[in-house]
Amino acid sequence: MRSLIVALFCTGLLIAAAQKVVSPQPVPPVRDVEGWPVWGGPGRNFISSSTGLADTFPREGPKRLWTRPLGDGYSAIAEERGVLFTAYRRGSKDVVIALNAATGNTVWEYEYDAPFRNSYSEAVGPGPYAMPQVIGDRVVTASGTGKIHSLDKKTGRPVWSHDLYAEFAATRLQYGYSCHGLAYKDTLIYLAGGEAPWFGLGRGSAIVAFRQSDGAVVWKNQAFKNAHSSPLLINVEGQAQAVALLADQVIGFSPDNGELLWRHPHPTPYGLAIATPVWAEGNLLFVSSAYSGGARVLQLSRNDNKTTVKELWHNPRVQLHFGSAIRVGDYIYLSSAHSGPAFMTAVELKTGRIAWQTRDFAKAQLLYADGKLIILDEDGNFGIARATPERFQVLSRVPLLTRISWTPPTLVGTRLYVRDRATLMALELGASQPKGK
Repeated sequence: MRSLIVALFCTGLLIAAAQKVVSPQPVPPVRDVEGWPVWGGPGRNFISSSTGLADTFPREGPKRLWTRPLGDGYSAIAEERGVLFTAYRRGSKDVVIALNAATGNTVWEYEYDAPFRNSYSEAVGPGPYAMPQVIGDRVVTASGTGKIHSLDKKTGRPVWSHDLYAEFAATRLQYGYSCHGLAYKDTLIYLAGGEAPWFGLGRGSAIVAFRQSDGAVVWKNQAFKNAHSSPLLINVEGQAQAVALLADQVIGFSPDNGELLWRHPHPTPYGLAIATPVWAEGNLLFVSSAYSGGARVLQLSRNDNKTTVKELWHNPRVQLHFGSAIRVGDYIYLSSAHSGPAFMTAVELKTGRIAWQTRDFAKAQLLYADGKLIILDEDGNFGIARATPERFQVLSRVPLLTRISWTPPTLVGTRLYVRDRATLMALELGASQPKGK
């Protein structure tokens, strides 16, 4: 495959010649199934509409369709129409890669300089942390160093880029940048963080909205200390709001201009708020963090064009670190832990009452599909379980990955895509499984 050195100006930013695109390879047509284009899947809630999943698997686990090596990183895996997108580390560069979902073969790669600061945690690694998201005809990605790139999804060619640290004085996070941008109308909204302008002159730039087509700054607003969480779009009695879990608070803001609509305290030691909020019927917002941050549910309502926030409960025993919380009916299911033992946990949404806790898995990422939880814990163990308010029933559990596994899996149809810091793997979870390669 030949390499193309691309240099161009977009939105006033030079995309340097050090950035390289590997020529795209063809992808065969695929059957029409719900994809996984953005963080958390189509609903940004880690719930899939897939059906026909097996309850149990042989001792060796689900059928492995293919496995391939991949560089370091935690970036989750996006999927659209038979193409996977993720990111990994190669030396001092971040690499965005598109792969044929049927074979694991590379379709294209795009790499760019992303030197890692020494003050970041060496044990955790340089990332990348954020998943490339498919937004229209683009793939948009963020590096651990705060660089945003919009790429042509078919070729990987760069269209525009921004550096949140250099351009917007964004909060420099100890463990690197990990926010997944929020697509809204024709914009892409990122949490940057940052202080208020000197002497109150002008608006802050803690939230920045870029135009999807060309990367132009549509608006910027607010001043706050950022965290590692990603924003969520909700609707409060007819009003579109974006909510964000920050270092010491949770906020709601207008996705049209960044104006603050409400805020509520949620202090997290070290500012390590990572998990995405969960929105539920009844205007209930669940947020949680580890390190004694705990969990709380806020009930939002509107009166006289203002949003009122009522805290229904706070439970310091429920600590969602970096995993995904799944809402099914009136309960939230999650892996509660930070540096100690992990507990699979069921919490009553309206009261904060812990219905049960078990220690069947280490700290884990969760998906929900076909009435079952799909589990991948940090030790690389894969599991299928049924979770109800009454009990947690493990249906299948097998060792799968060998390196630390902090990346949430991706489910498309009956195929599951998983990775650790060295390997990317495709699995068949259907009740009737084809032969692997």
